[in-house]
Amino acid sequence: MAALSGPVSSGAAARGYSLVVVIPVFDHEHAIGGVLDALEPSGLPVILVDDGSSEACKVELERQAELRKANVSLIRLPVNQGKGGAVIAGCRAAHERGYTHALQIDADGQHDLGDLPRFRTESTNHPEAVICGAPRFDESIPRGRKYGRLLTSVWVWINSLSLAIEDAMCGYRIYPLPAVIRVFDRAIGLGLRMDFDPEVLVRLCWDGLQMVNVPTKVRYPADGRSHFKMLRDNWLISLMHTRLFFGMLPRAPWLLARKLRGRQEPLLSGQ
Repeated sequence: MAALSGPVSSGAAARGYSLVVVIPVFDHEHAIGGVLDALEPSGLPVILVDDGSSEACKVELERQAELRKANVSLIRLPVNQGKGGAVIAGCRAAHERGYTHALQIDADGQHDLGDLPRFRTESTNHPEAVICGAPRFDESIPRGRKYGRLLTSVWVWINSLSLAIEDAMCGYRIYPLPAVIRVFDRAIGLGLRMDFDPEVLVRLCWDGLQMVNVPTKVRYPADGRSHFKMLRDNWLISLMHTRLFFGMLPRAPWLLARKLRGRQEPLLSGQ
């Protein structure tokens, strides 16, 4: 059970449009302060999810939550559940507090928060859509990760029978909370680690949500620490693609019919 601390915003009523930032954190004590500094001009409320971090990270998260208690709250998971498990806990907390949308970003500083106004604009213009970061990488991306992402993208296009998702691995995105909570409640065996990001987008695509792709610069990572485990996470991602493929097959006639009707075409920011 997640333990919550920090304020519950009275302004986050279940009406209109209300956005909260959800940040899963696992041992990124050196980077999280900079991420929160970059978010501060937005004025957005933030839910930090401590995913069973080390003592040093726990102390830093407590310090940051206390320092910024007007806008930042902290959820603690007693044991590490993986990025997906932490995002699910944060989104459920956001939904319970009455927010309509959640911005997911990483804690390591790789996402360019200078692009946040464009994400917010696209989300308010398309409130029923998922706003997806479409990464533009610099030379810091490891070559193996680059080609691994491309392979995952191909499988995502197959499993969704759509080109609507430009990059399913980018964790910089805005979810409409009612839609993503339905996926959490319904999906059996939803990936909880690095397999979460692509799987949840495919399942939202199956549910008919439009994807708005926003180009954004991404760098690897600010504190030099990646939690991607080559063998474990590639194995989990392979299992995820297999699970989605067999989930796609019975849905294929409906997905193809929807495509022929011209629905769910991909959008680029500004279109």
